[in-house]
Amino acid sequence: MTGIPMRRVVSIGECMIELASAGQGLYRKGFAGDTFNTAWYLRRQLGADWRVAYLTALGTDTTSEEMLGFFADAGIETDRVRRIDGAMPGLYMIHLDGAERSFSYWRDTSAAKQLAADPEHLDAAIGTGDAFYFSGITLAILPPADRAALLERLGTAKAAGKTVAFDPNIRPRLWPDPAEMRRAIEAAAGVATICLPSFPDEEAAFGDGSPVGTAERYLGLGADEVVVKDGPAPALVAYADSRETIAAETVTQPLDTTGAGDSFSAAYLAARLEGLSPVDAARKGHVLAAQVVQHYGALIR
Repeated sequence: MTGIPMRRVVSIGECMIELASAGQGLYRKGFAGDTFNTAWYLRRQLGADWRVAYLTALGTDTTSEEMLGFFADAGIETDRVRRIDGAMPGLYMIHLDGAERSFSYWRDTSAAKQLAADPEHLDAAIGTGDAFYFSGITLAILPPADRAALLERLGTAKAAGKTVAFDPNIRPRLWPDPAEMRRAIEAAAGVATICLPSFPDEEAAFGDGSPVGTAERYLGLGADEVVVKDGPAPALVAYADSRETIAAETVTQPLDTTGAGDSFSAAYLAARLEGLSPVDAARKGHVLAAQVVQHYGALIR
């Protein structure tokens, strides 16, 4: 790619220690988390003229060092990872019921809660990016002042013409109350170029009656384009005066839906950054998500 300038997409959030069942009461350790999963797949979907970086915070313990090495081995740049003495990554365990999953979390002292606490570090991370991705979980783990600082800088990036993608990824138990959660999600939509909500989450949190209602609400909040994911049901792509449903890929026997929405978001964002239309990007999202649900864990190795 000689002569083509390198561009950088920065994914922002928390990577955790993942414990997934290996059978016979044993668990396999991995590293995953919604925005990291998306960064992982972005690196595999984007062309060589794009770099992928991860903005988070880790400790200086052995597991943080292993995680940092895992990032680098995946081709994800680590120069925007804050290191905090005495801190450690969070941890979660996957529980499967058929292909559906639930989680147990240990994240109260996670280093990632401090990812936006250093203004100079935050300015450098955002200032060197050409596109950004973050989620409702990113917002939920941050103290209110740090959350506001991150949204302010992402709003400035959007105003400068940079792509800002946001997946609300609503997890009510991470928030002190539903009202604060809804305010933060709505504020994030206002700084987003692309919004990637999941309809079941939005129906429960905002009372939306249909994917169309979800799309119209996020467009009204300031997002330029909205893709409403709905599991194996069609996705709704909405922008300007266009509204189109895109059928999902057929998967007869899904094994594990962990990471399906994150991978859809990665393929969609990569396709848009590479110049594909929203409809074609949604098709790319469905294809990758269908591959992911046929494997255990969030990441296809």
